[in-house]
Amino acid sequence: MTSPARELLRRVFGYSSFRGRQEEIVEQLVAGGDALVLMPTGGGKSLCYQIPALLRAGVGVVVSPLIALMQDQVDALRQAGAHAAYLNSSLDPRTALEVERRLLGGELDLIYVAPERLFAERFLSLLEQLAARRQLALFAIDEAHCVSQWGHDFRPEYLQLSQLHARFPEVPRIALTATADQLMRQEIITRLRLEEAKLFVASFDRPNIRYAVVERDNPRRQLLGFLAARPGAAGIVYCLSRRKVDETAIWLNSQGVAALPYHAGLSSGERQQHQQRFLREDGLVMVATIAFGMGIDKPDVRFVAHLDLPRSLEAYYQETGRAGRDGEASDAWMTYGLNDVVIHRQMIEESSAPSEQKRVERQKLDSMLAYCESAHCRRVLLLRYFGEDAAPCGNCDVCLDPPGLWDGTVAAQKALSAALRSGQRFGAGHLIDILRGKSTDKVRQFGHDRLPTFGVGVELDEIGWRSVFRQLLVRGVLEADATAYGALKLTAEARPILKGEVSLSLRRRSERPSGRPVARPPAPDRLERVGDLPLVAKLRAWRSEKAHEQGVPAYVILHDRSLHEIAALLPVSTQDLLAVPGIGVAKAERYGRELLAIVAGASRQTG
Repeated sequence: MTSPARELLRRVFGYSSFRGRQEEIVEQLVAGGDALVLMPTGGGKSLCYQIPALLRAGVGVVVSPLIALMQDQVDALRQAGAHAAYLNSSLDPRTALEVERRLLGGELDLIYVAPERLFAERFLSLLEQLAARRQLALFAIDEAHCVSQWGHDFRPEYLQLSQLHARFPEVPRIALTATADQLMRQEIITRLRLEEAKLFVASFDRPNIRYAVVERDNPRRQLLGFLAARPGAAGIVYCLSRRKVDETAIWLNSQGVAALPYHAGLSSGERQQHQQRFLREDGLVMVATIAFGMGIDKPDVRFVAHLDLPRSLEAYYQETGRAGRDGEASDAWMTYGLNDVVIHRQMIEESSAPSEQKRVERQKLDSMLAYCESAHCRRVLLLRYFGEDAAPCGNCDVCLDPPGLWDGTVAAQKALSAALRSGQRFGAGHLIDILRGKSTDKVRQFGHDRLPTFGVGVELDEIGWRSVFRQLLVRGVLEADATAYGALKLTAEARPILKGEVSLSLRRRSERPSGRPVARPPAPDRLERVGDLPLVAKLRAWRSEKAHEQGVPAYVILHDRSLHEIAALLPVSTQDLLAVPGIGVAKAERYGRELLAIVAGASRQTG
């Protein structure tokens, strides 16, 4: 017998089965329990609260930090036949009053609100009235990492969300994020008072994304080479500064690539206009600072490129996760150089953050650099950072074009010996001074110029030794102690290396021209094979027309995957259409006749 949740999934959203742990999460909330969900972008987080909100009595209240995301989610829900609305600063007073009337009248299944609106006295009064009638289905806190004061997307207003449990103890809560290491995970639990919540950690793997990192030599030429292999693709190019964003966008347009800038220095009107164009038009490239991206629901972003190094693997993972939300093949490409290290370290040191936070940020930066310089599968390293084991993926630049290696056993022994003999109380900079025989004040102060390891590493320069230390970190031979100012300490993996029982291969600097793309093997996906059919083009044209008429992004009407499935299945009835993923009853009733006519017309032409 089909469960109510599965029946609703099929009828409303057009999917025959849940993915991963979605069903467990839905059942937890339907039963009235709290949940903390860590799930990658594109993993289907929204269904985890939308379905329980539709199944439980009353309205589901979704807290979201972004106006654009609210609007797109509400548009998509309305297309599926659900009753949804949002309340934010974009609404005029009359429209906002009408939304409040519908909310209080029990006419809504879901309402999306910004956190600052949630705690306005007027809105709290509405919630109190609904709670008294047992008409609050749940609270969903999207982008829950915004509560972390050490996170890169911290929103002070999120700290107030801890009040929800005190005010409405009977209403289940779900907090969701696409990225959270152990430290941030605990902070979310503490600050949102989710100690009793059930934790759901989905796999962080995004197998459709290919990861590649190149050493920077001529970044514009390298970027253009990367884009040339992906003509007409929608994507995001991240830069560290506003100036670089503007200059890169202008330069890309001069090279025939349609690009728009996005950063906090633009007026709110310009930012909104550029974001709406990116969401609604095909083939645009958004050049942006990290101010752009959180909550962007565009499924067909084919690449995310970084011209500058992100400050942490959490940030990198979240930013690259904006590619390929539709599950199709996509790219995460990055160029980096030593200047990135200098800039990020300077930003950390010059910030007003407490010393403890600076130590954590230094560690995160070291992990990011270790990822860049590793000779091992990038996906394995990325997933390991989030506590997940994986086998080499065969679909990153390291797996497809392995870098040159050198026997770094002796160098590793020297590095480990320097750390051990100096008491495992110092960071890489001090250890490198010892190895290279630099008699600095600090080295002399601790008597380290008299150590046996003093001056034994002159064969490598500072850059070379930093690469050795970073690779030892990423291999788990060394670990950085956050409580001792990033001091490098030996792990159990170090003993066999020091004793000469195992050898260690380290990565060489790349000799391959960094702008040359690695060929992507042909994908066996059936949907990609039908992607060039004239029928798909006709379906796309129809979808664009409908999106323009309704003022919504094209993917809100139907995802690319649904169009490909239609072209593959060639439905001849409404019942056939209901077998297409992403087409529920409401969409079949609304668009079925037109879709079937397009398919029939294409069949007559080919027949």
